[in-house]
Amino acid sequence: MNQALFDYIAASPTAFHAVSHTGALLEKAGYLPLSESDDWALAPGQGYYVTRNLSSLIAFRVPEDGFTGFMMAAAHGDSPAFKIKENAALSDPHYVRLSTEKYGGMLCASWMDRPLSIAGRVLLRTESGVASRLVDLREITVLIPNVAIHMNRNANDGMSYNPAVDMLPLYGLSGAESLRSRIADKLGVSEDEILTTDLFVYNPAPGVQWNELISAPRLDDLQCAFGALQGFLQAKNGKACPVYCLFDNEEVGSQTKQGAASTFLRDVLCRISHALGQTDTDLRRKLSASFLVSCDNAHGVHPNHPEHQDKNHAVYPGAGIVIKYNANQRYTSDAVSAALFQLVCDRADVPYQRYANRADMPGGSTLGNIANTQVSLNTVDIGLAQFAMHSAYETAGAADTTYLVRALTAFYEASITTAADGVYTLE
Repeated sequence: MNQALFDYIAASPTAFHAVSHTGALLEKAGYLPLSESDDWALAPGQGYYVTRNLSSLIAFRVPEDGFTGFMMAAAHGDSPAFKIKENAALSDPHYVRLSTEKYGGMLCASWMDRPLSIAGRVLLRTESGVASRLVDLREITVLIPNVAIHMNRNANDGMSYNPAVDMLPLYGLSGAESLRSRIADKLGVSEDEILTTDLFVYNPAPGVQWNELISAPRLDDLQCAFGALQGFLQAKNGKACPVYCLFDNEEVGSQTKQGAASTFLRDVLCRISHALGQTDTDLRRKLSASFLVSCDNAHGVHPNHPEHQDKNHAVYPGAGIVIKYNANQRYTSDAVSAALFQLVCDRADVPYQRYANRADMPGGSTLGNIANTQVSLNTVDIGLAQFAMHSAYETAGAADTTYLVRALTAFYEASITTAADGVYTLE
């Protein structure tokens, strides 16, 4: 399972690649692509997927004969990285560096002295307009060098990194082939055909499994994206309509046309309902019996710094799925959603843990509470415990990927009925 995860991560250096690769896996499993600009004619029993901005994706299976509601899991495909600016080259008589800015918050030190590559999308001029192409150089292309200890004696006493100075990637020596030319060669086009790009520096190192742990780039959140996808594909048909969501831009707040705060999920659910001949009232009734699992990795107890955790809510890699709580609803789990998901884990024989931040250490938000502003339904925030979140290379438990797949397979096969507000049956 973890080798399949590593393959998924290697194929997903950016959110664009994650969506493209996920779409290919869905098509291999028999799912058909849809376009938001077309009419949807949906066949019972058939699976479909739709993308927005080529960086977010929603997949679903049409029930054979009616359905109780939507059983949904969501993860995100983006990770902290350095986005390359449009006028990229910073040249002097000796070196070529690239002008970049931080996308999301990252542990800067983990990116230094590490061979890095470049991937993203390129917009090409066509006879009738523009076309998008993905590019992944794969080979080592840049590196962010540290200053030697001899020249910065305080480097080990705490370092503040200026992203406009310290974190600029070195592309090569003066006279190196331009990045634009290299991108054009990779795509087999002329430089004049390139209109603009969305390019990112990324870590191409492969994932490894060691001593009951795994380490890889972008475990946050591709481990959850992969696990949720596997659960979605492995689940047998139940009474609900299963939905898989892979969103972009979680690392920068989701406030985009393709993020969890957009209308994407609501639009897709409405179109499914209307294509099946249901009214707006039918849709609202089904949403009352729907459920969303927001999947985003959690902070495992650091072996050298356990003091950062709430002692009663410490979670560990390899010890099962983490159910995440926050009184201010940065995580959207409440007693109802957590209780229902615990029943799912029990049904799948999967262990679970409970996480909450220390009261004096506010945490970040994730997909669940943001998506709920567009589609209001019971939602639980879960994840898998890991170290060094937002590092260029992260570590998690080897057993937890399989735990997540098993739990979400059981989740997608389940359905919920609502007898009254606060009274639910899990079937």
